[in-house]
Amino acid sequence: MSYAFPDSNPPPPRRPRRGPLTVAIVAPVAAALAGWLVWQAVADSGDSRSPGAAPSSQQRSSAAAGAGASASPTSSGRGKPEGSADENKNDENKNDEGKGAGSPSAAPAATGPLKGKVVVIDPGHNPGNFRHTAEISRLVDIGTNRKECDTTGTSTNSGYTEARFTLDVSRRLQALLEKQGATVKFTQDGDRSWGPCVDERARIGNKAHADAVVSVHADGSAAGNRGFHVILPGSVKAGIADTRAIVGPSRELGERLAGNFVRATGSAPSNYIGGGTGLVVRRDLGGLNLSTVPKVFIECGNMRDSKDAALLTSGAWRQKAAQGISEGIVSFLRG
Repeated sequence: MSYAFPDSNPPPPRRPRRGPLTVAIVAPVAAALAGWLVWQAVADSGDSRSPGAAPSSQQRSSAAAGAGASASPTSSGRGKPEGSADENKNDENKNDEGKGAGSPSAAPAATGPLKGKVVVIDPGHNPGNFRHTAEISRLVDIGTNRKECDTTGTSTNSGYTEARFTLDVSRRLQALLEKQGATVKFTQDGDRSWGPCVDERARIGNKAHADAVVSVHADGSAAGNRGFHVILPGSVKAGIADTRAIVGPSRELGERLAGNFVRATGSAPSNYIGGGTGLVVRRDLGGLNLSTVPKVFIECGNMRDSKDAALLTSGAWRQKAAQGISEGIVSFLRG
């Protein structure tokens, strides 16, 4: 997901915008710091405001949308992840696999440390959004203002789409969480032609009384901008939005997610947003503003940077990404 966010509060350069927050705030991130510093020594640097930045997904396809095609949460997606552990960037030329609808009546795993916990996975965008730009361009109420229902998302320079990436990582994540005993629901699993809109995505998590919701994305920033970041809800009380009760637990979820993602993938926190913490607070995203349960977004990397793109298009790396997200969720839910 690439974006322009004039209503958000991006941190000042080289310094976390929330004061003394650093990667060392939480133990999981501190444990991974040494590995990150090695990576950072050789990583490319970049400025998200640079003139060469690729157009954002909202700039390229401001899509937010329309009525209709409302779906109930998918409790167990039948879609299969693309490829296997030895898959590499040649994934880009393969067709999507297993875009099956979920089975709302499927029973959760009987045993495991997460038995009784509900996790909602929100795969960002939808592969069909490209064919439904009119529907996704309709504005919806997000509390602070009105915003597009959804967008098409971004892609690598060779055409591997964010929507395809998010579904694959989400399906891998589902399998890992169900092994831990969690009940997993999707906002969409390739089982609808477009959407859902951002407000509906929030309602799905709320209606499920989810213990945690994670929205999976990839960014579309300028070449040279690398790394992941986790987006946390800011404190919002406006119109139909009230995030005050979820700000604290969502931050804890995000911190645990960031630390485990570093360990599992070897990726560093973003070098272009978040002041090196891998954490960004925003108040302009409907999926966060309208949530009443702990929720975060994770931008797993920058699809427009060739080095990050090589990771994002690798099946082996996507499995690591799913593992890191899963471990962050498990850590949060087990306390």
